[in-house]
Amino acid sequence: QRKVEAAIQVLMETSGEDQQRWQRIRDGLYALIAEVIFLEMEQDGQKVFYPRHSLHQTYSYRNLDDHSRHLLWELYVEYFFRRNEHLWREKAMIKLPALKKSTNMLLCGEDLGMVPACVPGVMQELGLLSLEVQRMPKNPALEFGRTEDYPYLSVATPSSHDTSTIRGWWEESREKTQEFYTKVLKMPGEAPATCSPEIVRAIIGQHLYSPSMWAVFPIQDLLGMDEKLRLPDPHAERINDPGNPEHYWQYRMHLAVEQLTEEKGFTAEIRQMVNDSGRKKVY
Repeated sequence: QRKVEAAIQVLMETSGEDQQRWQRIRDGLYALIAEVIFLEMEQDGQKVFYPRHSLHQTYSYRNLDDHSRHLLWELYVEYFFRRNEHLWREKAMIKLPALKKSTNMLLCGEDLGMVPACVPGVMQELGLLSLEVQRMPKNPALEFGRTEDYPYLSVATPSSHDTSTIRGWWEESREKTQEFYTKVLKMPGEAPATCSPEIVRAIIGQHLYSPSMWAVFPIQDLLGMDEKLRLPDPHAERINDPGNPEHYWQYRMHLAVEQLTEEKGFTAEIRQMVNDSGRKKVY
């Protein structure tokens, strides 16, 4: 991929053609290069093959017959998870208690994505808070997390530094947005194409009323409740895109703190929402 990136960059600089066209070609080549199920390496003079990360997301995997997919999935889980479970738990029970003793801060684990089976038990045993992101449910049977079912020892948040914001996510997939609008927000009809302040406010409210000990919100999501304060482009709100080398930690706050303190209506609304949810009196 880096070789493709370098070659396309030269073509973009020298050809004089439409740069967006070259970017589409580059992204298409990236996708083709990623269409492998095993990575080939040399070890002790012999060729060996390892399952690639997220092999189940490739077309190569999805186009196989059911039996082959089942066998590959078992191999994948064994390689990345089962064979290491004992080691991970053993090391966690050495390092995490030491970390807890070194501070009086409340610890939260980012238990998202590829999480070993031992993680929930270890976190519960040590009293570590889990991170609950609504669009990344822990239950694989759910499309979206149920904020009303979040555990008390958790942090509820609609977005993180590595995801799009509420407004950005709303425009990523029309199908998912409609499902969320109908099943989670319980709204009739067709979902709006863009995320209105009312929708952002409803999602923020769901998190405030969750059983989670903490409800934490990126400032962009809070600003999304106010048409005047939020950025015109929702995609400009994203902090970090881990899969895109051209979008590492790019977000910069467009308002000064002094400006926000003057927005009495905005701060009063947040204060009222927090008070109404019973989380804490804010003075």
